[in-house]
Amino acid sequence: MKRTGMEGSFAIAEAIKLARVEAVAAYPITPQTHIVERLAEFVANGELDAEYIPVESEHSAMSACLGTSAVGARTFTATASQGLELMHEVLYVASGLRLPIVMTVANRALSAPLSIWTDHSDAMATRDCGWIQIFAENAQQAFDLTLCAFRIAEDPIVLLPTMFHIDGFYVSHTIESVEFLEQEVVDKFLPEYRHPYPLDPDKPVTIGAFGPPFIYTEAKKAHEAALRSSKKVILRVWQEFSKLSGRHYSPVESYKAEDADVLLLCMGSFSETAMMAIDKMQAEGQKVGLIRLRLWRPFPTEELRQAVSKAQVLIILDRALSLGGTPPVCSEIQAALYPLKTRPKIVSFVGSLGGREISAQGFEEVIRHGVDKAKQGELDEFEIIGVRE
Repeated sequence: MKRTGMEGSFAIAEAIKLARVEAVAAYPITPQTHIVERLAEFVANGELDAEYIPVESEHSAMSACLGTSAVGARTFTATASQGLELMHEVLYVASGLRLPIVMTVANRALSAPLSIWTDHSDAMATRDCGWIQIFAENAQQAFDLTLCAFRIAEDPIVLLPTMFHIDGFYVSHTIESVEFLEQEVVDKFLPEYRHPYPLDPDKPVTIGAFGPPFIYTEAKKAHEAALRSSKKVILRVWQEFSKLSGRHYSPVESYKAEDADVLLLCMGSFSETAMMAIDKMQAEGQKVGLIRLRLWRPFPTEELRQAVSKAQVLIILDRALSLGGTPPVCSEIQAALYPLKTRPKIVSFVGSLGGREISAQGFEEVIRHGVDKAKQGELDEFEIIGVRE
């Protein structure tokens, strides 16, 4: 394996090339554009033998992906923010038809006001679209999880589209050291894709056209069961990837959390900044640790319960609002832990909206403030941190 300094977007494009993707349909939008620009270069100069379909919108990009995936081509696209929202209608068609498209989302805030900077509002708006959803924190994870995404999506047991999220700019535009796999290693891990039920243009049939009441509920029940069942394949693929790369991934990952009374839970690249706060506070003798959600859909209820089973306080940092309701990650975790007889006190914060920074010191303040709120029993309402009022 060779290690190279490379921008996160380009590392993802390298993974796409190594995966021998056969079709790419995309429309540019900041901050994902570098991924598909680099793929266009690969196709133009003959490094990647794929059909590159430039389209007039993200809605068209996902629609084109439906067609290429349905005829059995390994298919990729990427988008962000408003582009993901423009795809929204078609996302449900891809998952309902069980088409194993892989998509990178470079997370970015939703308008209005217009923002090109990162938060997780676009990811949370697509929470229920029926795709497998995975979060990466850095360029190495983005490279690794791209390869794993194809293997998971195309497994005959799964056959579901897979979306993996990276933080726009923090991962997409940052140059990091990335360890790449050789082509022959990737070929063994990710063999040529053969869809078990490809559409044949010479023998056209209609799929997914109409679901009257007597069959629609059964179709959605089957989709729900398939998405939940995908977790065992996800675990198996990550285990196999660990053996060939030495890098292991889990649905819920912890950092120095073994003996922690207080846990902070984050998603995405800010988890690595939070680690600095955990290091400092543990050096001061405080029993704090970090939990990161790697797998967002299917939601890893069992793994989450295990990860927080010994904690007294769980502080959750959402990077999106559910306007008029409970922040989305906190809401999910409260539901997962509610049936338990013993569970940690949950303190909910929202921060880093529209790209606002949280430093390591800022994470320390979040943890200390969360502990104070737990002691005082202030658990009913979430708090947006860093607001000027």
